[in-house]
Amino acid sequence: MSAAIIDGKAFAEGLRARVGTLAADFTARAGRQPGLTVVLVGEDPASAVYVRSKGKATEAAGMKSDTIRLPAETSEAELLDVVRKLNADGTVDGILVQLPLPKHINENAVIATIDPNKDVDGFHPVNAGRLATGLNGFVPCTPLGCLMLLKDRLGDLAGKEAVVIGRSNIVGKPMAQLLLGESCTVTIAHSKTKDLPNVVRRADIVVAAVGRPEMVKADWIKPGAAVIDVGINRIDAGEGKTRLVGDVAFDEVKEVAGAITPVPGGVGPMTIAVLLRNTLVAAHRNADVPLAKGTI
Repeated sequence: MSAAIIDGKAFAEGLRARVGTLAADFTARAGRQPGLTVVLVGEDPASAVYVRSKGKATEAAGMKSDTIRLPAETSEAELLDVVRKLNADGTVDGILVQLPLPKHINENAVIATIDPNKDVDGFHPVNAGRLATGLNGFVPCTPLGCLMLLKDRLGDLAGKEAVVIGRSNIVGKPMAQLLLGESCTVTIAHSKTKDLPNVVRRADIVVAAVGRPEMVKADWIKPGAAVIDVGINRIDAGEGKTRLVGDVAFDEVKEVAGAITPVPGGVGPMTIAVLLRNTLVAAHRNADVPLAKGTI
């Protein structure tokens, strides 16, 4: 029997609707909209498209969206000055500096300059430390979206064995920390892992985030396991066309897994939806307006 398809697009639409309702409530109580400012340095086409999508989604959710566009030759000092001004602006609840940055700018220095309470991307070392120690902070959007999908599908995750393939600061490491927080037994696997298929094969939950097209095969998967595919890879489809695939060989893995996210339509839509959620949470904290627990 084929796996149940985890519909990230539908879940994200529901989350965005809940954020919109709560954003309207916040605006009525605080006298202003929640505000997200995105800083884009340079003219990277993929980044520009993503920033436009974020802006449209933010406005659709009833929040204030601003984009600061800076030329590629902007110095690191100039960018840090922009970030500091946004830190001091009481109408800005979330700050997102779009990555990657031009090579002459130190990304770590920029991330570390963002106020952790406005770091809706969840990349600041303070927020990483809060996550690692079980304290309240902002979590990177993609892994938090993955966790939401898993809990919606499986309910209580306690005691399940999870394997995260990938160790990036953006997905792999925070994903592992989130699963630990749910009382899973967690293994972080990567390119240096010996006998990777056998490691993955013991997992009840597999999160693939390595950026290698269709690397995870059916014989890697424990029958009935939940598979979350974070990968987005564009491959040749012949006749001059391309298509998107994940890090999981979807067509074969779905015949073994119990549940699986497709690409596209799985994890992807969750990233912006969780960004909106994080911005809303930041607005409530920054304005000292209580947010009802369990609402988002």
